[in-house]
Amino acid sequence: MLKNEEQDTEKRMVRARAAYIWLAVLFLVTLVVAPLMGNTVLSPAMWFSFSDAGLNGTMFWQIRVPRVLLAFLAGSGLSICGMAFQTVFRNALATPFTLGTSSGASLGATLYLRFFAGAAMMGGLGIALFSFGGAVLSVIIVYFLTRIRARLSVSAMLLAGVATSFSFSSIILFLQYTSDFHSSFQIVRWLMGALDVVGYDALRIITPVVLLGTAAMVLIRTELNLLLTGELLAHTRGVDVRKVIWIIFFLSSLMIGVIVSVCGPIGFVGMMAPHICRLLVGWNHRVLIPATFVFGGVFLVWCDVASRMLLAPQEIPVGIITAMLGGPFFIWLLSFRTREGEGAV
Repeated sequence: MLKNEEQDTEKRMVRARAAYIWLAVLFLVTLVVAPLMGNTVLSPAMWFSFSDAGLNGTMFWQIRVPRVLLAFLAGSGLSICGMAFQTVFRNALATPFTLGTSSGASLGATLYLRFFAGAAMMGGLGIALFSFGGAVLSVIIVYFLTRIRARLSVSAMLLAGVATSFSFSSIILFLQYTSDFHSSFQIVRWLMGALDVVGYDALRIITPVVLLGTAAMVLIRTELNLLLTGELLAHTRGVDVRKVIWIIFFLSSLMIGVIVSVCGPIGFVGMMAPHICRLLVGWNHRVLIPATFVFGGVFLVWCDVASRMLLAPQEIPVGIITAMLGGPFFIWLLSFRTREGEGAV
C-alpha cells in the first residue's frame, strides 16, 4: 500500500513537471505572439521598433503591449482569487464573485457613470475610485453581517456574500433603468468587461496589487492546503482558521476590487482556470499557485485576442467571450461533479 502511494506521488510529480514545461512555453508564446494579433496582424519586426516608428509602432507599444500585459495580470489575479475561494469553500464552483466584491465594485462604477461621468469628475480616475469604494463597501457589509451572530464560518460568509451581491445587482438594475440613453449605454458596456487601454497607467495601478496579493497567497500556501481538509481538522493542526479566512477574504477582495475598477467585471475566469490547473498539477498549493497565475493570465489574454478578431473590425467585450466559455464549462463541471458524487474540491 505504501509502495502504491509512493508511485502515485511520483506520477503526480512527473505530470506536474510536464504541465509546468507546457505552461512556460505557452507563457512565452503568448507574450511574443499576442501583441501582434488584432484587427491588423502586425509583423514580428515590431518587437524591434520604437513607439514613434509610425502608426504601427505607436499602436504596438502604446495599445497592444499594455493591453496584453493588463489582460495577463487581470486574468492571473482573478484566477488566484478564484483558487483561494474554492479552497475556503472547498467547492470548485466557487468564484471570485461569491462574496459580492465584484457586485460592489460594479455598483460603485455604475453610480459614477450615472451621476458624475458627464461632469468628467476626476477624469479617468473617478470610475476607479468609485468602483474600488464599492468593493470596500461590500467587504464591510459582509463583515458586519457575519458579526451579527458573533461567529465566523464559511457558510455565513457565503450567505452574506450572496445576499450582498443580489442587493447590489438590484440597485444596479434600478440605476440603469432610471438613466438616460447615454448613461445606460455606458453602464451596460462597462458591465460587459473591457481591456481597451492606451498607455501604461492602468498597469501602474493593477501590477503591485496583483503581485503582492499573489505573493501573500504563496506565504500561506500551507494553511491553504490544510483548509482543504476542513475547518475542524485544520484547527487541530494549529491553523488559526478565522484569521486565515479573513486574510484570504481581504486579499481577494482587494485584488478583485482593483481589477474590476480597471477592467470591469469579467466573469468565469476565476472559476475555470483554477479547476483546469488542479487537473494539470494537482491540489498542492505549492505548485498550484504558480500554475494558476500563469494559466489564468494566458487564458484571459487569448480571450481578449479572440474578442478583437472574431468580428473584426468590430470588437466584442471580453466579458462576453469569457461568459460564452464559462457557461458550458460550468454546466460540464456541475454535471461531472454530480456524476462523481463529489462535494468538495
